[in-house]
Amino acid sequence: MAAETASNRRHTAGALDIRNIIGALLGAYGVILLLMGIFGDTESDKTGDVNANLWAGIALVVVSVVFLTWARLRPVRVPEHVESPDDGGRPPGHQD
Repeated sequence: MAAETASNRRHTAGALDIRNIIGALLGAYGVILLLMGIFGDTESDKTGDVNANLWAGIALVVVSVVFLTWARLRPVRVPEHVESPDDGGRPPGHQD
């Protein structure tokens, strides 16, 4: 694939893809809750003998992995160039 020409390559949104941002945030919160569930006080009397932090952390980490995998497998393609509208780039309804 090293013989790809510049016209065949496509740009992707990369780190600015919203799925990467959401996945990273959910992953960070998930890891924090996971660690609190493992090492923190379980407070089982408040949650009915369920370690809520642990289970919420696991769920958030799983959803984070799904978002990041989705962004990796189906990246957003950015067009090479975008043609400007005939009105000089002004938004609809704009008056001088």
